[in-house]
Amino acid sequence: MLRREARLRREYLYRKAREEAQRSAQERKERLRRALEENRLIPTELRREALALQGSLEFDDAGGEGVTSHVDDEYRWAGVEDPKVMITTSRDPSSRLKMFAKRMNRGRHEVGALVRACKANGVTDLLVVHEHRGTPVGLIVSHLPFGPTAYFTLCNVVMRHDIPDLGTMSEAKPHLITHGFSSRLGKRVSDILRYLFPVPKDDSHRVITFANQDDYISFRHHVYKKTDHRNVELTEVGPRFELKLYMIRLGTLEQEATADVEWRWHPYTNTARKRVFLSTE
Repeated sequence: MLRREARLRREYLYRKAREEAQRSAQERKERLRRALEENRLIPTELRREALALQGSLEFDDAGGEGVTSHVDDEYRWAGVEDPKVMITTSRDPSSRLKMFAKRMNRGRHEVGALVRACKANGVTDLLVVHEHRGTPVGLIVSHLPFGPTAYFTLCNVVMRHDIPDLGTMSEAKPHLITHGFSSRLGKRVSDILRYLFPVPKDDSHRVITFANQDDYISFRHHVYKKTDHRNVELTEVGPRFELKLYMIRLGTLEQEATADVEWRWHPYTNTARKRVFLSTE
């Protein structure tokens, strides 16, 4: 079993590396094509391979529909089978964290044992919630069996029972609203979050929203009812919090020391406060 997992992992990483090389080559060809069409000088770094790139451009077309990538491998059953999500915390969570995350008690199990148990039982995503003095401060979403693993900071957390005029929470599968994820990284994060939820039925009155603004993802949870044929009444049922992405790794949670970093936020660079990554606006 372990050798099979190692082989599948190597095959996945090989496909990922091949895809990255092909994407880099395609970007160089696009830069050369634009320079030729606009009658501009060829960029200096492309001049040595310009003739080879121009020759390969003749065989490119506008197709590509249905071409798979490593993202297709990661989420190949999304929307076909319902996700199976496990939520856990540290070994001795506070009472407030227990209220925030309805989770499985991990006991004395280490992370590696947890991930192996999840893989053996068909779990698709492992969520780990961290806290500081009873306040949730971190969320890790690890997609199984190969990754990716996304790391978020939690802020402005409002527990469900702290919301005034609390509504009754429906157990129906929720409709999802994602807003503001227009960049390539934003679409990646949107996929990681929305594939945690199953496909809802049309008559479901439960709505979950992930709204991105300045790279802070607001989570809101509502139920609605129709008051008449034109108006709808929304009731928030909580919880409520903001997510801030700071890293994506290509492996699963137990491979934290060896997995490649797909993206990392660098907060101490000069332009960190001005740049947004999840949106192109």
